[in-house]
Amino acid sequence: MGDTAIHKVNISLPLEEADDEAKWRKAVARKLGVELSRIGEIRLLKRSIDARRKIIKIGLSLEASLDGSLPPEPKLEPNFPKVPRNAKTLVIVGCGPAGMFAALKAIELGWKPIILERGKDASRRRFDLAPILREGRVIEDSNYCFGEGGAGTFSDGKLYTRATKRGSVRYVYETLVAHGAPRQILTEAHPHIGSNLLPNVVKAMRQSILDARGEVHFESRVSRLLRSPNGSNLKGVATVSGDEYIGDAVVLATGHSARDIFKLLHAENLLLEPKTFAMGVRIEHPQPLIDSIQYHLSRDAERPRVLPAASYQLATTIENRGVYSFCMCPGGFIVPAATENDEVVVNGMSLARRDSPFANSGLVVTIESSDTEKLAKEHGVLAGIAYQKSLEQIASRTGGGKQKAPAQRVVDFLENRLSPDLPKTSYFPGISSAPLHELLPSSIADRMKAGLLHFGKTMPDYIANEACLIGFETRTSSPIRIPREEASLQHPQLKGLFPCGEGAGYAGGIVSAALDGLRCAEAACEGE
Repeated sequence: MGDTAIHKVNISLPLEEADDEAKWRKAVARKLGVELSRIGEIRLLKRSIDARRKIIKIGLSLEASLDGSLPPEPKLEPNFPKVPRNAKTLVIVGCGPAGMFAALKAIELGWKPIILERGKDASRRRFDLAPILREGRVIEDSNYCFGEGGAGTFSDGKLYTRATKRGSVRYVYETLVAHGAPRQILTEAHPHIGSNLLPNVVKAMRQSILDARGEVHFESRVSRLLRSPNGSNLKGVATVSGDEYIGDAVVLATGHSARDIFKLLHAENLLLEPKTFAMGVRIEHPQPLIDSIQYHLSRDAERPRVLPAASYQLATTIENRGVYSFCMCPGGFIVPAATENDEVVVNGMSLARRDSPFANSGLVVTIESSDTEKLAKEHGVLAGIAYQKSLEQIASRTGGGKQKAPAQRVVDFLENRLSPDLPKTSYFPGISSAPLHELLPSSIADRMKAGLLHFGKTMPDYIANEACLIGFETRTSSPIRIPREEASLQHPQLKGLFPCGEGAGYAGGIVSAALDGLRCAEAACEGE
């Protein structure tokens, strides 16, 4: 490399120049104060969009060499060692991002992972989505929530996270790229894989686990804990089919919808803690409307091809509670995320291209213990689950059956009136006009109305006649935390049990769950 110097440079270019590498080189030379001829190679590190003003700018974080070349980028591919045949065993309950990354970390540390997943592998799981979409029939262990890859596999694959202090986000991204995710997730400010691409990524991760002599067992729902004779150590778990899996430690990474696991732990007299969560609706707009607001376009103007479908993020506080958008899906679809047949739950997803004519987002309100105290008399620490379930059953009854969802135009919701008709929707099972202002608890509905009025000032035209609320978004996060010791990450009452990920209350998305899986695996394998 000789006297080559390498610099990191941040530049901002107009939209029409953002993909022109010659413009990059000129901007870098100006920024560094050197002759253009001295710029050797340039590599994109991060790309972001600044649409705060009418003239849209693209922010580029670049790595540039002077008087030479950049070192080659490492090739990202799976490279996990085979675990010894006499290796210690880590039993992992759940094959979502927390469970899969825990398994890969266990392999790196010389342990054999055994993943138990209640649902099916990604290929067979895809077929089980058809009954819920076309017949309104939920296959209760194989759906949008349960199965290989977890809830994220078929509900978006959004990777953006603020959990940068929990571990190496870059490691998570590089592992996904090594298993087939698009390389641009390494450079996009808000990376996204897409529900059409993510299944192949999780299948490739499963193959890495198998190639390293790990095990993955599908349709293996855990129903029992196997304790030591004195009851203080967890030795393994048993499934509904009677199979027993013995391990040196157990990572519990079941996701926030595995309500039977919370009930199992409660029945075992293990400590659980209620936590705040959020519930509300999905709000859906035409994507061109969101584009026009965010990109300062006229309603009939076509979005420039170089710009992705526009997104938004909104938040405010109303009467000491958060009201905010959640899991915004530009160019996306609303999907049925129920796990039982007596409920309707909605969630959002986007394909990699994000080319649906609709934009949707969760619009939710924080739920506190005071909201669930009436249910606590009967359900105790599981009151939050009962609160979620009650609203899901209301949605099922008022939606009209077969996973049809209750819905209301935003303008009618604000005026407390039933919508005489509803706009087109991406929600395949269909929507039925219903008085959401009456169906939602007043603690949610009143704050949501105030929040909508506030957001309408932040984003003019957000409260449009085409905007529709679809009920209900109840599974934003777990209403329960499974406690763990700060140092060992084990449950304080049961040695060998490592609560992990979203279901345990320690994560809130694919990347944060993956990071927690890595952390729990390290604690389990290195703490022995």
